[in-house]
This record gives sequence, C-alpha cells and structure tokens, in this order.
Amino acid sequence: MNRRNFLKWLSLGAVATIAAGVTARTAFAGNRYYTGPVSDHFNGTHFFNPGGEEPRGPFDLLRWKFGGDSKDWPDTYPSPFPSAFPETRLDGGRLVVTMVGHASMLIQAGNLNILTDPVWSERASPVTFAGPKRVNPPGIAMADLPPIDIVIVTHNHYDHLDLATLYTLQSRDRPHFITPLGNDTIIRAEVPDARITAVDWADRIEIAPGVAIHCEPCHHWSARGLGDRRMALWAAFVIETPAGKIYHIGDTGFAEGKHYAAAREKHGGFRLAILPVGAYEPRWFMKGQHQNPEEAVEGFRLAGAAYAIGHHWGTVKLTDEAIDEPVIALNKALDERGIARDRFRPMRPGEVFEVPPAIT
Repeated sequence: MNRRNFLKWLSLGAVATIAAGVTARTAFAGNRYYTGPVSDHFNGTHFFNPGGEEPRGPFDLLRWKFGGDSKDWPDTYPSPFPSAFPETRLDGGRLVVTMVGHASMLIQAGNLNILTDPVWSERASPVTFAGPKRVNPPGIAMADLPPIDIVIVTHNHYDHLDLATLYTLQSRDRPHFITPLGNDTIIRAEVPDARITAVDWADRIEIAPGVAIHCEPCHHWSARGLGDRRMALWAAFVIETPAGKIYHIGDTGFAEGKHYAAAREKHGGFRLAILPVGAYEPRWFMKGQHQNPEEAVEGFRLAGAAYAIGHHWGTVKLTDEAIDEPVIALNKALDERGIARDRFRPMRPGEVFEVPPAIT
C-alpha cells in the first residue's frame, strides 16, 4: 500500500463511507440519535436488516485494505457533459433527472424540485484534509440550482449525508428534509432551524395533491464514526408524482432481490428506478451492503421499472473496482438479458435525462 492509499485508509471518511467498517464497541449506553419502540428492524438500540447480512468486522477490513487488488483511479475524471442549468419548474407529465455526482441528483416532476443525498463538498469525509476526494466537480453549480423544495437523505454515510451542503441548502431555500429515523438528530445539530421529517420503513408523507413520498426497506447499514454503528436507519424511497412513480435507492445490497419484489407488489411498478451500480469490489467483502451492476439489472427487472438511472460510481473512490468498470459490467448485464442500453443509463455529472412517458 503506498503512502497515499495508507493515508486514505486511516481517514475516518474512508472507513465511514465504505460498505463495511470496524466493529466498534460503543461507549454509549443507548442510542445517541433515536429513541423509540422495538420493531422488526430495531432492537431498542440498533437498527438491523431482518434476516440480512451485517458488514464484516475489523479483521476482514484489514485483510481487504492490505491484501486487496485495488485499481487506481485518475486524479481527475471530467464529465463529457457541461455543467447543467436546470429549468426552474416542470409541470404536466414531464420527469427530468440531472446528475450532480455520485448519489446526488436533481429530480424534477409534479412542479417540485427534489435533491437526493446532496454532496457538494470536495471530500466524502468528516475532515477536509483526508478521505475520499471527488474526481469531478458537481454537475450543477450550487448557484445554478433551481429553488429546492425537498431534500431526501437516504442514510448517514459521508458520501450521502454532507452537513456542509445541507447547511447551504437551508440558508438558500429552506427545503423540507426527509430522512430515516435518527438522521434528523445528526442534521439538526448542524442545521437547527431545518424542517425535518424523520420516517420509518413503510411511512408515507403527503407532500402536495398527487405527490407523496414513501419510505421503504433496503439492505444497508449506517455510521458516522466508530461509536455509532447502526444507530440511525437507512432506507429507500418511492416518490409518487403526477408524472409517475420513482423508486430511489441510495445504497443497498441485493439481498436476493426481496426488497425489489416487495416494492413492485406494493407500488405496481415504476416509471423510473434510480439504483446504485458502483462500490462493489471485492465481492467477498462488499456483497452484503453494495449490489454490483448485474444485481442492479436484476433489481430493475424485479421492480418492474420502465427506465433506470445508475449512480454511485465515477465521482469518489470507495472500493476496488476501476473507475469505468461499473459501466462496462452494466452494459454487459443488459446485453445478456436483452434489455436495451438506453433503458438503464449510468449517468455522469451534468447529464440530463428526460424520462420518456412510456417505452416505445
């Protein structure tokens, strides 16, 4: 391991954002973020994946970091798309998604502007001097964002919950933050005047006539450091709009596809699925928490989505695969299943996708 990678490994940001981490014995008697009743995914102190696979422990972490086959990323990976200038509002049946980078996207539908897991910071880390660093700038400059109505934060890893960006959005637009249980405590510590709705799996929030947001299960975990593992919930979301239903997942393991099948049974299919396709190697270490492109394609099929966007690749290096490997693997999986590549797009920063109303 060279000096650069060793420093990256030492960073809390690297540990907190990868799909496994150090099993730490918390010094706290209870949950610092959330207090609530025991459920099928909360034992009174920690959240968990029912019947699922938890992240591997410290010895496997060391085995991976010191014995792995990590592919080098370039220092910069410019997007072929220029910085985007989104429309202010969309009405009617239009649905447009603009990629910011990694898991950050602007979704415009039903006269609403929604941001997912917004990260404009240079690093996905608790510190500014170390940790995973982005290799391309945000695909929309903060000043060029339209007014933001809703911010969805899927879980608390640093590549998804960026407090500096949330503070800026609150100062700029005062949006409605929607996030799973416990993450509201983290956000409110930095943004005390924020309007936040904390949701549990199966909750539904009515936003406006014809617009609702559903919180749904996915297979992941959470931590901001070494003493708060699984103290905040993680989730997928279904955005119900006059333009159709959108199934958004920030991070997930495939988990035999059970959550995809359940989402289709509950919601009847989707106009668009937004699915992670990166940060998945090595499989022996990452499989439980990060699906690979082949699994994402199978999830797309199980969910009954007309179109899909692939995200969580090409902006910050978290795992071992090469920077373009997710796209190569995604296209191979689509070709093998006879699915047209334009139905599942691995988007780059600044790219704009106006989702067709139906498959033609």
